[in-house]
Amino acid sequence: MQLQSKRREEPDVNLTPLIDVVFLLLIFFMVSTTFNRETEISIELPEASGQVEESQRHLVEISIDEKGRYFVNKEEVINTQLETLKQAIKKAAGDEEKPRVLLSADKATPHQAVITAMDAARQLGFVSLTFATSAAAD
Repeated sequence: MQLQSKRREEPDVNLTPLIDVVFLLLIFFMVSTTFNRETEISIELPEASGQVEESQRHLVEISIDEKGRYFVNKEEVINTQLETLKQAIKKAAGDEEKPRVLLSADKATPHQAVITAMDAARQLGFVSLTFATSAAAD
């Protein structure tokens, strides 16, 4: 008769370990996911070839030495301020609305000097920007 007085307990399902596993999976996927990084400036790198391309458009050459001094078409700009550089580029471009801009910088040039030159060209609306490099020695 004692058997009847004991009630059977129903099995209890504990959801805590299941929730912990789901959160761990969520954190794993969040950490391991790569995100696309969009940039404001899109630069199309030119392909190297053995032939020189003749262009009908005017060329404005901006050179930057190791000290960060600017030269526009081989003439030194009087200072390194953005507005002065923009005026020099605009003068070198003349009446051309969309000239090609060739940017050549010394390998020891400060990064800010290159960014300032790119920003000056962008503010003037010049979108055809090419970087000059030298061939690597074998």
